[in-house]
Amino acid sequence: MTNIPRTHPRYNSLMLREKISYAMKKGLVHETGLIAHGRGEAFDYLLGEKTQPFAEDAEKVAVAALILARNPVISLNGNVVALVAKECISLSMQVPAKLEVNLFHRTDERVKKLVNILESLGAKEVYGSHADARIPGLNHDRGFCDKEGIFTADTILISLEDGDRCQALKDMDKEVIAIDLNPLSRTAKTAKITIVDNVIRAIPNIEKWVKVLKKKNKDELKSMVNSWDNNKMLKEALNFISQRLEKL
Repeated sequence: MTNIPRTHPRYNSLMLREKISYAMKKGLVHETGLIAHGRGEAFDYLLGEKTQPFAEDAEKVAVAALILARNPVISLNGNVVALVAKECISLSMQVPAKLEVNLFHRTDERVKKLVNILESLGAKEVYGSHADARIPGLNHDRGFCDKEGIFTADTILISLEDGDRCQALKDMDKEVIAIDLNPLSRTAKTAKITIVDNVIRAIPNIEKWVKVLKKKNKDELKSMVNSWDNNKMLKEALNFISQRLEKL
């Protein structure tokens, strides 16, 4: 990767770009993933590149839902693996939750590469390379999934997602937790719990709260999930962005 000096004022942001670019060259990320990353980066600017209180609240509730789940699954695409592979593996072990690779621009070769990367980093089992089920209503390749993973999951954590799969999963009566920097996206508005935060901050934050909330009783966790108002949180995110723009 490019040698970027740590003294550069945009060092962290540039390093994320380099990770995505490098992953694309290695065949892990589709070229359109670079566009998606740039769009997310723009929204992260608007959020101050920090985890805001409304995101922290969503992360706590997401953890409650994951802990209560019978069969939770963390869905991974190329961008997520490029940016937070180790963190997702660690989170999956803490919950515990299954890991499954699911791609919009799917090829068997790219799925295999992503699975191999995750396994090389310590993942015990990664689903997705032998997809034997299909999400109803999705005509593109993102509908392919694993029967033991996404297809039978009751709660799914998705990141950097397209809205139609989020809706299709919801139509299957699954609880969908979305990490999405864009509070206006279809995914953000469709998910049961939306975390308006950068995935590089959200995944570690979620794991942090797993360790705290595992000590709580199930009734308290259920109350957190049942009282969650996702539309209210999205309005808070939009209000924050609007107010921040007025101050700049």
